[in-house]
Amino acid sequence: MKILVTGANGYIGSHVVSALLDKGCDVVACDIATNDVDKRAKIVQMDLFSEDYTDIFNRFGEPNVCLHLAWRNGFVHNAETQMGDLSAHYKFLTALINQGLKQVAVMSSMHEIGYWEGKIDENTPCNPITQYGIAKNALRQSLTLYCAQKDITLQWLRGYYILGDDTKNHSIFTKICKAAQEGKKTFPFNSGKTKYDFLHIDELANQISAVVMQNKVAGIINCCSGKPVTLAEQVETFIKEHGFDIKLEYGAFPDRPYDSPIIYGDNSKIEDVMSK
Repeated sequence: MKILVTGANGYIGSHVVSALLDKGCDVVACDIATNDVDKRAKIVQMDLFSEDYTDIFNRFGEPNVCLHLAWRNGFVHNAETQMGDLSAHYKFLTALINQGLKQVAVMSSMHEIGYWEGKIDENTPCNPITQYGIAKNALRQSLTLYCAQKDITLQWLRGYYILGDDTKNHSIFTKICKAAQEGKKTFPFNSGKTKYDFLHIDELANQISAVVMQNKVAGIINCCSGKPVTLAEQVETFIKEHGFDIKLEYGAFPDRPYDSPIIYGDNSKIEDVMSK
């Protein structure tokens, strides 16, 4: 099975490429930089959004699936590029479809939901409150229509809170690692009471690779644990596991008013995929 992975050099992409290769897939790994890509893959260094898409499907070797992870400024949720790049994502993916691609998987985020309290499933209404969430949601809506018209399998992968390989992440875990390396003994924190759905990057890569290697389970698929855990519990566990001599300074920052007290994914579809 040949799988094209865009954004293959990124935080998620580099792990997914290796997971697919470990499972025996033929991987075409594409990104604007490729220094962190598993060398077992066929590597294509390319700026997708400055390309002429003529014969692009053949140039990638006619893949069975495109796993689209490419997304500029993914951690800068209100960057101007979020909406500015939207049409380029659509043009690239529809060009592949028009030239013969039959299955598309796109990495997204719970940020397209916006504020929500409780479990998120595929029918949860979307009301994004960041440019990132708005752009992802718009791409999902447009691709859903286009793929239905063309009878194409669309898998929309929603990620939640990721940890692991923390030097490449931009999370609170990355910041704690940096603080510990600098010899700091305390870390300013909020109440830590908010509950999130945490997943290690290796398990996320395992889930994503399993999804794209089949086409029976499609539509919106939550890539998650399905288990809400308080931020305080997860961070305290992280500090203990890494042996950091650092203590959380609870209450140094107020809880953000736009953060839900509990948000997590319905993992029934990913459990179905993983059980096969």
